[in-house]
Amino acid sequence: MCQHRGVSQVKGPQAPGREAEPCCPSPAGRVYTAEEAEGAARMFKALGDPVRLRLFTAVAAHGGEEVCVCDIPDVGVSQPTVSHHLKKLREAGLLTSERRGTWVFYRVEPAVLAAMARMLTTAAG
Repeated sequence: MCQHRGVSQVKGPQAPGREAEPCCPSPAGRVYTAEEAEGAARMFKALGDPVRLRLFTAVAAHGGEEVCVCDIPDVGVSQPTVSHHLKKLREAGLLTSERRGTWVFYRVEPAVLAAMARMLTTAAG
């Protein structure tokens, strides 16, 4: 069922040998491959935790610049828990990091934000 219209996602009768036309475009304007769906699900699963979402936005707020873990605002959890959540964000491909001495610097690659924007917008037309 189409979530927007309460009707089937297939428009009209389907002619033999013709693919069904969805009534609502997918977020990417097409159906994801299994690999694309797994990557998107991993990313959104990582962002599904409120602490991780706050950490991600704290790093993303620096506009592609690196931010030291020591400069990330308090998100209400202990430092070991912050490290755990940052690791999960790295594993999901949302953050990159570089260790310099005792500090770790994080950043969001612009390509990650662009990919997220593409997933969240519908195709024109």
